[in-house]
This record gives sequence, structure tokens and C-alpha cells, in this order.
Amino acid sequence: MDWRSVTFDWNRARAFLVTAEEGSLSAAARALKLAQPTLGRQVEALEAELGVALFERSGRGLRLTPAGHDLLEHARMMGEGARALSLAAWGQTEALEGEVAISASDAYASYLLPPILDRLHRAEPRIRIEVVVSNALSDLSRREADIAVRNVRPTEPDLIWRRVRDAQARLYAAPGYLDRLGRPEAAESFSAAEFIEIDASGSLMGLLNAKGFSLDEGNFPYRCRSFTVMWEMVRQGMGIGILDDRIGDADPSVERAVPGFAPIDFPVWIVAHRDIARSRRLRVVFDALVEGFGA
Repeated sequence: MDWRSVTFDWNRARAFLVTAEEGSLSAAARALKLAQPTLGRQVEALEAELGVALFERSGRGLRLTPAGHDLLEHARMMGEGARALSLAAWGQTEALEGEVAISASDAYASYLLPPILDRLHRAEPRIRIEVVVSNALSDLSRREADIAVRNVRPTEPDLIWRRVRDAQARLYAAPGYLDRLGRPEAAESFSAAEFIEIDASGSLMGLLNAKGFSLDEGNFPYRCRSFTVMWEMVRQGMGIGILDDRIGDADPSVERAVPGFAPIDFPVWIVAHRDIARSRRLRVVFDALVEGFGA
């Protein structure tokens, strides 16, 4: 390669890429933890080095020029290359110290993850854990987390995973709420019951009706996007909710709402980026999660 043909500062290309993707100098400066004037000077210097205008500047902000659009894909390729280099280098470390970010749903992060992390900390006190609480899938390729606990099979080719168990979800309610309902036992007897939906799709109603219930929207006066909030509503006697039975059966303030209800099976996967998984530190945390969630 003729390195004399590279006539610009690579760091300034990063400033251009992040500004284009964030949409403004202020947002890009926050993402890169730089002062906005500093970032603006880097972009202007790159334009001078390349001899092209990358952005049109107006009172409404920045807009990519045609030349900027043409060069953006090349900058993205550079960004992906830099990210891959960083991942590969970070994955070579053998030190059992440093940070590891674990992504998990709010229910798992609140109720199942703490004892696993406590045992891990006692064994490897120099490993620091960041818990990334998210009910959406974290993008491990972009380092939103290092390791994730998921309930869906990964499909990305750059990930590795271990299916650790088939968990079971059951219906739970506070004893006082079941007393008010008259403690019905058959699915078809819950026509007056109130359930708490965990997402906007209405999936719980369809799932329960397929199992013999006869429910409509009137049976779902509450909906939330947080498992822990849903669970607190169940504990306070506001309705019936569904959750992993390792959490539900361990909570003395609730009980199984329908004794004969067949549990809903769902898998638990521990997932990591295949490059990052070469790190001894990551392997130790990965194995601790496999053991803890698979127990």
C-alpha cells in the first residue's frame, strides 16, 4: 500500500463520521466527550485536507453535501475496522481484572443476577461488573454490553452462545386478590379477573386464550414495559401477572394463580461476541453466568 496517498488525519475522519451519524456537532461532541469547538475544528480541518465540503451549514444545523454522502460509507468502513481492532486487542488480555458489562432484563437483573454476581465477586474481586438493564436486545457487536442474558436464540453470525436451561413462566397473584376473585381454579372461570400485560402487542391475552382462557381487552386494565413494575403491581393485589417461576415461587407475597395452569416454557441463553469471548476475564464471567442461570 502506498501510505503517501493517505493525506488526512484518521482521527478527524472519526469526527466526521460521528457528526454525520449523530446529526449535529453538539450531539457528536457529547458522544466523543469533546468540546464542541474542538470537534468543529477537526471537521473543518478534514475538509481542508480532503479539499471538499462535507457539510452544508445553515441556521438549522448541518446537512451532508453530495461529497459528504459519498465519503460517509468509507468513513463507516474505517469505523468498523477500528472497532474490530479494538475488540480483537481487548480480547487478548489474560488479566482477571477490569470491567465486564452484562445485559439482562429488569426481572433477571433484579432477582436472579445479584447472587450470581456476589459469588463471582468473592471468587474474582478485581473484576468489576456493570449491569446493563434492558428488556430489548443489546447490540453486542457495538459493545452495548459484553455478555447478554437472552430468552431468544441469537442469529447474528459474530456471536457465541450457550443455551443454559428451559425456564418456565407461570401466573401469579397476591393471596388477597385471589380471595376477592373467589379463588377460581379453571381457566374459563377467570372472566372477571384482571391481568397485567407486559408489552403493547397483546401477546399475553392471545397466549392465555390459546390455553383455555376467555379474555378480552377488558381483562387487561394495565400495561407496562417493566417486569419489575408489573411484579410490584401483582404483589400489591392489582391483578395477575406472569413471570419465571424461579422468581415467582421464591416470593412469599404471591402464589400461583391457577394451580392447574401448564407453565409456558422459554429458553435462557448466555450470549457473547465471539472475539470478546477469547478474553480470560470474559470467559470467567460467561462461565459464571452459565452456571448460575443453569442451576
